[in-house]
Amino acid sequence: MKKILFGATAAAVIAAGTFGVVSANATAPAAAPAVAVRADAGNGNLQQSTHLTVEAATKAAQAVLKAAQKENQRVSVAVVDRNGNTLVTLRGDGAGPQSYESAVKKAYTAVSWNAPTSELVKRLANAPTLKDIPGTLFLAGGAPVTAKGAPVAGIGVAGAPSGDLDEKFAQAGVASLGR
Repeated sequence: MKKILFGATAAAVIAAGTFGVVSANATAPAAAPAVAVRADAGNGNLQQSTHLTVEAATKAAQAVLKAAQKENQRVSVAVVDRNGNTLVTLRGDGAGPQSYESAVKKAYTAVSWNAPTSELVKRLANAPTLKDIPGTLFLAGGAPVTAKGAPVAGIGVAGAPSGDLDEKFAQAGVASLGR
């Protein structure tokens, strides 16, 4: 009887040890093959884009405020990058509290559609639901900044008595980038 009990115990220990080794090996990850993946613009996997620097955005915003001051207007200006992220906002002396947010939305709208917001207002007649897109504002006063035909930024201005003036000042900011 002792031999049978001892044999059964030994078999159980050996089986448990074998199962543990098999289990441990089953969970070990297989070695990944060493493959070098390359991405380059030549194969179409990458695209190079142009962006507006903070210094250039600040220059444009200051040109907007200067143009507005010459006409005794109190405005806010916002410059956003291609993705609609705010680069610079300046609130001119005496600009209304609503002008800050409106300027950001106009800049975002201009860069999103690569068109002056005064032109986009005209599109609402055929597509009135455009105005429902979050973060947009379809009022004159936004101008896109382009490089090589593609939008790289948007300038939005708000606070003057008319959208035409706001857009005139936004265009002054765009023009300052060409100097």
